[in-house]
Amino acid sequence: MRLDKLLSECGLASRTEAKSAARLGKITVNGKVMTKTDVQVDPERDSVVYGGLPVRYRRFVYLMLNKPDGYVSATEDGRGEPVVTDLLPPEYRKMGVFPCGRLDKHTLGLMLITNDGVLSHQLLAPKSHVSKSYGFRVKFPLSSSDLAQLERGVDIGGYLTKPCRVEMTSEREGVITVTEGKYHQIKLMMEAVHNQITYLERLRFGTLALDASLARGEWRELSEEEIGSLQQIRKGIEPET
Repeated sequence: MRLDKLLSECGLASRTEAKSAARLGKITVNGKVMTKTDVQVDPERDSVVYGGLPVRYRRFVYLMLNKPDGYVSATEDGRGEPVVTDLLPPEYRKMGVFPCGRLDKHTLGLMLITNDGVLSHQLLAPKSHVSKSYGFRVKFPLSSSDLAQLERGVDIGGYLTKPCRVEMTSEREGVITVTEGKYHQIKLMMEAVHNQITYLERLRFGTLALDASLARGEWRELSEEEIGSLQQIRKGIEPET
């Protein structure tokens, strides 16, 4: 791999920025100063230092974000609204990360941010049946009849939702687990039983559970174990949770 491509894929510098850094003697490979960036390097074996910091090559990155209120699930918004990737350091944005799936602007909680397009597509594909759990609060108490309807499937504008699971923690609060991701689905499901969502937070996406130590707007990289669990889903095997 070319040195400038390595630095670009790591989100550290554009090819133009890498050339400028090389001219200033700010890049070394195996201890040797590189004055050109078109040289070939082995990301797995060569020791590359950029601006005094070791370069760790990763083609793909996987981040967990605790989405706060008011952020759009996108990398940019034509209306000037804040987007979830605004919460990340520049190096990740330079690596081309994007949200895997969407949460409504006022929905909180777990988001997977990555630049692995293949994995994202497979996790979101309807045939994958990846489960998603949301903590919710509604305006009115939910009756046993309401719960039975929700779990059986309700009509949301001409579409019958698939069976889901609802676990109540009080008469107006609980956790709903679905295997779909239709636009405004939870909101529309509650409206189908003549109720209204007043609070919604995603707690789990497939095998990923929201890290309780992350405050709103905070993020962290996924552990190797968490990435491995996602890779299992990619292979069509969702581990039990």
